[in-house]
Amino acid sequence: MLRFYAVFVYIYFRNLIVMNQLSIKSFGLVLFFLLNAGVMSAQYKQTVVNKTQLLFNKNHMIPVGRLDEIKIAVVTPNPEKYKTFIQQIGRYSDIVSFDFSKFDEDTKYFNTIIVGGMESDLNQEMLYMLKQSLVNRKNIILCRFQDVGKNLPQWSPLLGGRIAELGYPSFSDVAQRNMAMSIFGGLAITEGNISNRTEQTRLQYTQGEGSGLNIAKMAQKIDLIANEAIREKAAPGMVVMAVKNGQVLFEKAYGTHTYEKTIPTVISDIFDLASVSKIAGTTPVIMHLQEKGVINLDSTMGHYLWQAKGSNKADITLRTVLLHEAGFAPYIPFYRSLKPGDIQKTYSDTHQTKLADNAYLINHYYRDVMWPEMLKSSVKPIGEYVYSDISMYVMKEVAEHETAIPMDEYVQQILYRPIGMKTAGYNPREHFDKRQIVPTEHDTSFRKVLLEGYVHDQGAAMAGGVAGHAGLFSTANDLAIYGQLLLNRGEYGGVRYFKPETVDMFTSKQSKTSRRGLGFDRADPNPKNEYPSRLANISVFGHTGYTGTCIWIDPKNQLTYIFLSNRVHPQVSNKLSDLSIRGRMLDAIYETINEAK
Repeated sequence: MLRFYAVFVYIYFRNLIVMNQLSIKSFGLVLFFLLNAGVMSAQYKQTVVNKTQLLFNKNHMIPVGRLDEIKIAVVTPNPEKYKTFIQQIGRYSDIVSFDFSKFDEDTKYFNTIIVGGMESDLNQEMLYMLKQSLVNRKNIILCRFQDVGKNLPQWSPLLGGRIAELGYPSFSDVAQRNMAMSIFGGLAITEGNISNRTEQTRLQYTQGEGSGLNIAKMAQKIDLIANEAIREKAAPGMVVMAVKNGQVLFEKAYGTHTYEKTIPTVISDIFDLASVSKIAGTTPVIMHLQEKGVINLDSTMGHYLWQAKGSNKADITLRTVLLHEAGFAPYIPFYRSLKPGDIQKTYSDTHQTKLADNAYLINHYYRDVMWPEMLKSSVKPIGEYVYSDISMYVMKEVAEHETAIPMDEYVQQILYRPIGMKTAGYNPREHFDKRQIVPTEHDTSFRKVLLEGYVHDQGAAMAGGVAGHAGLFSTANDLAIYGQLLLNRGEYGGVRYFKPETVDMFTSKQSKTSRRGLGFDRADPNPKNEYPSRLANISVFGHTGYTGTCIWIDPKNQLTYIFLSNRVHPQVSNKLSDLSIRGRMLDAIYETINEAK
């Protein structure tokens, strides 16, 4: 379809040239757009047969849009029987699951109730319960699976009101999976009444089904590389994920949290992302503020920050900061300047910044010591690329001064909660069980404890766990959602969060002296450097993290690749890079794609 329109538009504009109504230069711009249209826009490709039908869709509830506006309870007659359905819904949103035994009380504090069941399991009393929920102004999404040889009664006309109803002509794990994905736009609904058909708007969890790619061969290659990494002690465990055309091709966990092998790594584990925080935490905040006109990237640090006005950084523009061309020092080891008494083992009125288990920093150390030291630090000539963590400390300060909201809460408001990034955030020990968070280094010099759910980066820890350059934790799935948002050029779940031109500007090459975009790293244009991998192309953007993480996004192939590990456990090791584990896995994915062409 895209090619058809491209040809049509090409002929139209060519005729305008013939009639002297369009310049050759303008035509060149049109032609460039046409040639790159497939690269610049998301290309969801549904290769899975989805037999779900949307029978009734009051207020266009399906597919579900913003997730921060709803609180979901999933109710089934038997949670064990409908386990696949419940778990698949949980990939998209925070949910709580109940049966019908205490329906009224259990669902009281939820505004959206997803009910799933076979006709033989859903009785008249349950119908009356749903009617009451409608009276209580709740949204009902009724999902009915057909018993073999039976026709389901049409309940929707009886219920009316705030309800959507979906049906599936059978009951199985596949039926449950597809029904759940259909609710959230993970699968397009292509069956039934044409007016009730939908498009894919979110990730599709079908493991490459129907993709035409040899997933088994690709998995075998990745397995060998992962096993090598663990055997060579490049990292005790890892999670690898690949998404193409909005479809999850590969998602697998390897190894264990530590070399003691007591806790196996699972795909839902939360990792310290290190410098991936720069592009998945701070940069989307800056993108949002820039396109809303709150900040101007060509204005200076002195314009936005009072304390910077009298410094040697007053006239440095935000654009220069984002490009790592501001001449900042690469890194300041603040923890080496701590004095006796600055850290103690117990919480007190004077020591409230928690660095790790049994480690508390004296109050306001970031405000009174770290930030002033950054502002006073030396600056080299502007324009040369020098990768610096200070750059993102600066951008966080700018964002918080302009919004009057802590950055960790602001990014939740504008992005994470609306699109369903359920685990992404800072200071995860405040929200998640320790066993769900993969530990990093056994810190023997600073905090003197195994870091479990506390940021590895010393400066970020001393800043309270929230910094512009580090501090973000996430699962692979949440990063995949973010990657798809960027491939969609700012849209996800049927809702636009960024203008396409904003995503294009930040992720494309913006520097005259380096490969960098604004905040984002990019593939090295010199193929000899094989960065981020031997087969990566120049459209690729993303970032790596010191703890052994990366996300690379490839618009040309509509691909997102994620690798999460704790290569710094129990002590920092360079074997992950020496063995090129991340790059070789990405090449295994590219080889699979290229073989199918």
